[in-house]
Amino acid sequence: MAPSADRLGYWGRPTSTLDWCEDNYVVSFYIAEFWNTVSNLIMILPPIYGAIQTYKDGLEFRYVYSFLGLAAVGIGSWCFHMTLQYEMQLLDELPMIYSTCVFVYCLYECFKQENTLSLFSITLLLFFSVSVSVVYLQWKEPVFHQVMYGALVACLVMRSIFIVTWVYPWLKPMCYISLSVFLLGFLLWNIDNLACDSLRSTRQRLPPVVGAVTQFHAWWHILTGLGSYLHILFSLQIRSIYLKHRPKVKFICGVWPMLHMEAQKTS
Repeated sequence: MAPSADRLGYWGRPTSTLDWCEDNYVVSFYIAEFWNTVSNLIMILPPIYGAIQTYKDGLEFRYVYSFLGLAAVGIGSWCFHMTLQYEMQLLDELPMIYSTCVFVYCLYECFKQENTLSLFSITLLLFFSVSVSVVYLQWKEPVFHQVMYGALVACLVMRSIFIVTWVYPWLKPMCYISLSVFLLGFLLWNIDNLACDSLRSTRQRLPPVVGAVTQFHAWWHILTGLGSYLHILFSLQIRSIYLKHRPKVKFICGVWPMLHMEAQKTS
């Protein structure tokens, strides 16, 4: 990890329990970690559009909440990396738990009747979220948060593999692409943590724009944001097929994937 403060900027001395490998207040006096901040746009703008499109398609609100949850994580992460203040760190980390609980609910309740709620699953996930929040607020140990978040992601991975192995094998490409993109982001996150000194030394010898490419925590945001977005599409596709809708993946400007529903259900 980087020192607690490379230099002082607009938000003052960092109070967060984590300070990542990007040098503070280098690009902007008003943004502590510039690249780690702006890389969150991928977790904010596309999910908001996805939530709007999901609402317009008349699909279940659980998927609207999934997209908005991902956007909330992006906004929280933006605030955290911009300020490096402890309160903003919580605004980043706790929504990671909450939004992933929504993902878990959607994936584990995808083979139920339309517009039904599982009170048991909701209660269990709510209890988990509240328990993690209470413990983390008292025990300010980032590793605890990371382990709890990892446990939720593991539940998603196991459920996803089960579905594409035994239920809808033709959805394997979407499943494995989303998992691979997310895992690549996780790999870069670890490299950024373990090789921070080497990365910082390398950046000092490179032109600023080239050095920005080595901001692996920013790449973690980009790749996990994309992986999470693709997972929501994957989960929504499973649900739509089960409910006999006619989901179709389309690409905005030929690049960004969106799931659209054709008007008529399949028979």
